[in-house]
Amino acid sequence: MTAGRGLLVAIEGPGGVGKSTATALVTRLLKSEGLPALATREPTDTDLGNLARHGTDEYQGEAMACLIAADRFMHGEEIRPALERGEIVVCDRYIASSLALQCMDGVDQEFVWLLNERVIQPDLTVMVSGQPDVIEARLAARGAHSRYERADGSSHVECAYFAEAAKFLRKKGHRVLGVDASHVPAEEVARSIVAAIVRLRKDHQNHDAGRADVQLEQSVPGARGEAAPVSGAAAGVGAGADGDGAQRGV
Repeated sequence: MTAGRGLLVAIEGPGGVGKSTATALVTRLLKSEGLPALATREPTDTDLGNLARHGTDEYQGEAMACLIAADRFMHGEEIRPALERGEIVVCDRYIASSLALQCMDGVDQEFVWLLNERVIQPDLTVMVSGQPDVIEARLAARGAHSRYERADGSSHVECAYFAEAAKFLRKKGHRVLGVDASHVPAEEVARSIVAAIVRLRKDHQNHDAGRADVQLEQSVPGARGEAAPVSGAAAGVGAGADGDGAQRGV
């Protein structure tokens, strides 16, 4: 657990997959179960975050990676107190988005990690994925939000980079839950995520009470009903703040 008794949950995935909707629904469902939850997003709705959100054409490569990391550290000033209050913080985009989009932008993966290894680490990273052709159709319907989405075949490229980001985070000991949302109602996706969060929260509470250890390998219902692994050692080892500068606003 990152701090206090709270949990930090990052909702990640390529543009057009429905992260913002998932974040809102997950937060609503958690609150309906009487659990304290806070929805937030990156880039943040601050001057620094808006600079990153609307500056994808002006800022690129390492400059963008540093800008987004700076926003994440500032974001930690909001996240940390919420965690200390015992809240479940649900963030639309976080470290995985940096590992995917900045690397997609030509930045070395290890450099991106170096910028982010001292921010507050998520207790659970939820990778919302989908079939690239389905995502492409959604983007065409809603319009591109950044130069990343305007590129030909962007969805196929983004999906590949997010898959690599998931592998990277697992190797770093992060819990990563995969959910395929290609043809699944948003409510069902959200319920799958909430089930994982509730189980993780219970494991943490039992561990704190000295009754059980946090399970490092868990299974929760995936969006299609299959078992989706939640893998990795306990996260929350970093100290900075948070602020994934997803270079787009979804």
